[in-house]
Amino acid sequence: MTITALAFYVFAAAAIASALLVILARNPVHSVLWLILAFVSSAGLMVLLGAEFVAMLLVIVYVGAVMVLFLFVVMMLDIDFAELRQGMAEYLPLGALVGLIVLVELGLVIGHWTLAGAAPELREAAVPAPSELANAEALGRILYDRYVYLFEVAGLILLVAMIGAIVLTLYHKPGVKRQDVLQQMWRRREEAVELKDVEPGQGV
Repeated sequence: MTITALAFYVFAAAAIASALLVILARNPVHSVLWLILAFVSSAGLMVLLGAEFVAMLLVIVYVGAVMVLFLFVVMMLDIDFAELRQGMAEYLPLGALVGLIVLVELGLVIGHWTLAGAAPELREAAVPAPSELANAEALGRILYDRYVYLFEVAGLILLVAMIGAIVLTLYHKPGVKRQDVLQQMWRRREEAVELKDVEPGQGV
């Protein structure tokens, strides 16, 4: 067995085992840590496939940013596990029904799967040698040349979603206190400090 095959089996087994432990772990912090291991194992598989750009994206974006954010949020939240399990048991029949519907739809799609007429010709088309084109360069040509308009539309959708999240955050709700930055910056000493004349032995 070569080193590449051994590395593939190690990364694949680690990815499958960590993915199962993400679901089976009772502690959400442990679930996030197992998910980090799943992403790292997937990045190792991408490196073996020659997609080093995708592997670096998995490590930098998902492990370095998203999963660390999830970890801090989960650790800072005061989660009531009893209430969480009660809510899961309450919505379990509805979730099972939705899962069954998704499985039926997948079965219908796979059952009516047909190949395009030009599929054999496309499979036999000449493919450039990997040494002639780097992985990142190939992705760049695909994104910014062939699918540039779709890529710009995806960026526009993400921009609209980000603006919508900011607008919803800044929405003034009645009864909710908001921070007035200008008022805090321009307040005077008399408004922020109050002197108390405390007699000896009385305390504050």
